[in-house]
Order: sequence, then C-alpha cells, then structure tokens
Amino acid sequence: MSKRAVFLDRDGTIVDDPGFLHEPEKVKLLPGAAEAIRRLNDTGYHVIVVSNQSGIARGLYTVRDYDMVQERLGALLTAHGARIDAAYFCPHHPQFPGPGGASCECRKPGLKLFQEAQAAFDIDFSRSWWIGDRLSDVQPALLVGGNAILVATGEGNLHQGQARALGVMVVADLGEAVQHLLTNSTP
Repeated sequence: MSKRAVFLDRDGTIVDDPGFLHEPEKVKLLPGAAEAIRRLNDTGYHVIVVSNQSGIARGLYTVRDYDMVQERLGALLTAHGARIDAAYFCPHHPQFPGPGGASCECRKPGLKLFQEAQAAFDIDFSRSWWIGDRLSDVQPALLVGGNAILVATGEGNLHQGQARALGVMVVADLGEAVQHLLTNSTP
C-alpha cells in the first residue's frame, strides 16, 4: 500500500524567514513547528521538505550553505524528538531557465521534486498534504489531487485571498495545519 506524506515548505513554514536564509546560526524554529512535525512522525506520515532556493542561482550562497542550514534544522528538530525524512530543493532562479536552457521543472509549483519523493518513498499523492506559506508551496496539491493548507506565517498573509479563491484552507501556523490534517485524514 502506498504511503502518506506531508510536503512542507521550509522558510516561513517551519523556520523564520529572514530572506535567503543561509547562515545556520540564524535558523529559528517557528513556535510549535517541532511539535507539529513530531506529531506527523508519530502518526506515520513521511515528512518531506521541498524548498525553492533561488539564492544559490543568484550567487548569494552556495549549496554547502544550504546543506549547513539543513543540518542545523535537523539538529533543532532532533532536540525536540522530531525529524524530516527527506529534503529536496530547487537551486534555480525563477526568472531564468534551468540547466541546458530548458525551463526549470523542479521549482515549485513544478512537480519534479514531488515526483522524485513519490518514487523514493512510494507515496500516494491523494492521501498526502502540502503545507506552506506561499501559493507555489500548495499549488502542486491541486495539480495531483492532494490536500493543501496555507499557513499565515511567513508570506502566508499575502496569499490568503488567492488561496481561498482556489479552495485552499488557510490556518494560522504549522501546528494548526497538522491538527486539521490529523483530524481529517484516513489511515
């Protein structure tokens, strides 16, 4: 049987978003985020982070900087008994083509990274959830028949109207999103 996953955005959803986060010492969990992720871990969901990281293409930081931020995030979550099962990121600039001059397929709301996770973890998209603070974080759910929740943390307040117009639920934060999905999911 295919498994369930929760696809989380990182910046503005799990951690504070100072803009182009690339310094591990600036990684700060949003209130309740670690507990929410631990609840997902405890109920058998794969927790997968998918993040757009255009700062790499812009030359603002390196892939190693991204990796160091991910390591710090992992350490902070571990201290709270939580974990991320996998993390995927798009390093391309939103206004320029991807590798080989082709359009980038991995930048959210593109599906490439989600499909890679689906193959790696045998995920059933129809039983999975997308949670983030931007429309591009949750639009993939609408494309594949998944469930979407926009959080009002980070950039979420700027996208609430558009999200609601698309039928996407809007909640205060990751903790409230996880409470909703656990209450409204089937095993």
